[in-house]
Amino acid sequence: MAAVEAQVQALFALHGPRYRWLATITVMLGTMSVVLASTIINVAIPTIMVEFQLAQDQVHWLATGFLAAMTVGMLLNAWCAQRFGARGAYLLAMGLFIAVSIIGAFSEQFPLLVAARIGQGLLAGLIQPLAMITIFQVFPLNRRGQAMGIYGLGVVLGPAMAWRYLPGKDCQLAAIRLDRAGVLLLAMGTTAVLWGLANGHRRGWGDPLLLVTLPGGIVSLVLFAFWQRRNPQPLMDLRVFRYPGFTGSFLMSMVIGAGVFASTYVTPLYFQQVLGESAASAGLMLMPAGLAMAFTFPVAGHLTDRFSETRIMMAGLVLFVLNMVLMAGATLTTSAVWLVWWTLLGRVGLGLMMPPSSTGALGLLPPALIPQGSGIFNFARQIGGALGVNLCALCIQFFSDRYGQTDPAASLAQAFEYGFDRAFWLLLIVFLLALWPLHAMRRGLIRKLL
Repeated sequence: MAAVEAQVQALFALHGPRYRWLATITVMLGTMSVVLASTIINVAIPTIMVEFQLAQDQVHWLATGFLAAMTVGMLLNAWCAQRFGARGAYLLAMGLFIAVSIIGAFSEQFPLLVAARIGQGLLAGLIQPLAMITIFQVFPLNRRGQAMGIYGLGVVLGPAMAWRYLPGKDCQLAAIRLDRAGVLLLAMGTTAVLWGLANGHRRGWGDPLLLVTLPGGIVSLVLFAFWQRRNPQPLMDLRVFRYPGFTGSFLMSMVIGAGVFASTYVTPLYFQQVLGESAASAGLMLMPAGLAMAFTFPVAGHLTDRFSETRIMMAGLVLFVLNMVLMAGATLTTSAVWLVWWTLLGRVGLGLMMPPSSTGALGLLPPALIPQGSGIFNFARQIGGALGVNLCALCIQFFSDRYGQTDPAASLAQAFEYGFDRAFWLLLIVFLLALWPLHAMRRGLIRKLL
């Protein structure tokens, strides 16, 4: 750690006070491609469903597979950064990410497309935590919220700056062994649970394979937790949960992840399958909300340096819940203009929640545990996103089919609307339940200040 700090100080000496912003911009670079990759396919899902003749509970693997793999990548980040250094890990992950993206672009078989998405997710998971670690290394406590907000605003310039502005490998640290057993247990458990939940409706909950896979996945995750406690070099350092408030921030990260990724998955589908809009029109309808969220990040970061993180998060939570209430109450005759405004409202809410949730969670930990805490915090967001997308897709398919069976004369748009409304209500309930972990996080932050 001392060697990395010395490198950071040397970079400050070389570039002056502007170095902290050069470092922030550098880690923003690759994240733009990561963020785009995680969501860009959503508007094309109806077309993919037609092309490959898939249902909602099948096609969602393009989003769920990416997010689930990203969780594994985030926990590999600490080992990868120690093994190759922040600079080497960043450049290696970005190079492989580009290669996998090219494979996905030319894939003509659905399994290959899903495999490419899984590869993208794994590498994206390696890239994203580097940003939070770098920001906490180069910014003082009272400016981290501002930095996280600027970081969330955009990401444009790419990996060319990484060699110049990111610290290299800490040669003084002893080599960390990769927790292969932990990786295997986590990958098996996550895949089995998500597959079991996704296929329960299609195969029937009494299906023999499902009765083996779903409990087996849960057992794998339990074994993963026990193994992490016993392993001297764990993939997930569970010591972070000893600090008051971090468990609440972990659960809040899962909720925010469910809100971000599930709503980003569901909303463009709603515009296309209920309103009958094209993929291009759905993308344009989402653009104002995306821009509003991006410009909310620096505002939220600025506010985080001046007010309680949980107070800002509460404001965001209220806005997102209001968005879900309005979307669930919409009908086939609701103007698309209102839907665009309501979606914008929810994105502003999420934009208010994300920077303070990051700074608040890592602010609960001592500096030595921030790298592990960053990976675990981001792991929570991605696994929450994977579960959110999985359950929303299942919800839409189940209730749409049920509506069609109950009223055979109903149009396909009416059946879809019924299913989407239930998905919006599901997200609303999840965010209301988040009031408890938000309160636990608030108590932890207050205790840290005393």
